[in-house]
Amino acid sequence: EHLWCRDQAGLFDVSHMGQVRVPWNAAEALERLVPVDVLGLAEGRQRYGLFTNDTGGVLDDLMIARGPDGLVLVGYAACKTADLAHLQAHLDGVEEITDRALLAIQGPEAEAAFVTISPEVAEMRFMDVRRITWQGAELWISRSGYTGEDGFEISVPVDAADALGRTLLSDDRVKPIGLGARDSLRLEAGLPLYGQEMDGGISPVEAGQAWAIGKVRRTGGARAGGFAGSDVILDQLASGAPRRRVGLLPEGRAPMRNGVPLFVSEDAVDPIGHVTSGGFGPSLERPVALGLITSDTPKDATLFGEVRGKRLPVGQAALPFTPPGYKR
Repeated sequence: EHLWCRDQAGLFDVSHMGQVRVPWNAAEALERLVPVDVLGLAEGRQRYGLFTNDTGGVLDDLMIARGPDGLVLVGYAACKTADLAHLQAHLDGVEEITDRALLAIQGPEAEAAFVTISPEVAEMRFMDVRRITWQGAELWISRSGYTGEDGFEISVPVDAADALGRTLLSDDRVKPIGLGARDSLRLEAGLPLYGQEMDGGISPVEAGQAWAIGKVRRTGGARAGGFAGSDVILDQLASGAPRRRVGLLPEGRAPMRNGVPLFVSEDAVDPIGHVTSGGFGPSLERPVALGLITSDTPKDATLFGEVRGKRLPVGQAALPFTPPGYKR
């Protein structure tokens, strides 16, 4: 499944994700919850964002899309109840979307397969959003995904989801792909997962997501700060964070998984961090991992992960492990 998605196109059912509608007149209030330029988001575009807490940690990450009638937010499944409560506590007019499924078609052949039922998606570029009608159903489409490949996420009315999925799967280039492969795909793409690379005790800067903090929300920007934990996060942007996310390539064939402690030498007493996600990368035919380590660790140092009482060497690596296939 993993390799098929990298080579052809895979269809994922991600309807477990949370979908929420927020009115455009609440955009300014939303900026108090995320370090993102929401007000500068043009209609027909989508932006990555993060809910932060008062200590600078991450409550969840999400996608923010601006459509013709306001904003649509899509967040992590395990956090959707908390996300909804968080939004409703601070914004007016928040509405949970419960009558739509969410499908994702991903891979280098995703566009070629999707244009057979919706030719206009060929005009979309990475992070564009568009609404189209298919067999009487309004589809909310974004050119984005969680695999590192080109592709689309499609919010579809529940009663049309089965027909849409079967139509996409009728193309020989498209096969159904499960969430196990989705995790290995995002790991090779160097994409963080909430609860592993990010949580309430890990800042966006430490998680390697500082790029998502809009220029206007940074020190000196037109709307600098004003979001939860801004003092901590803006200080880390200026002075550096105590920890950094890193790509890891364990030597040998044994994967290093979440929680494996990392050391700077075979006999070091104290760990300098730990593996946050790890497994076997089918595209690379070797184990890969992500970790969180102290920022003063030399970037060229070989680290050692302790697996079942043994210290095994692991090299640091640039991210992503596989080149992205996004349509710019």
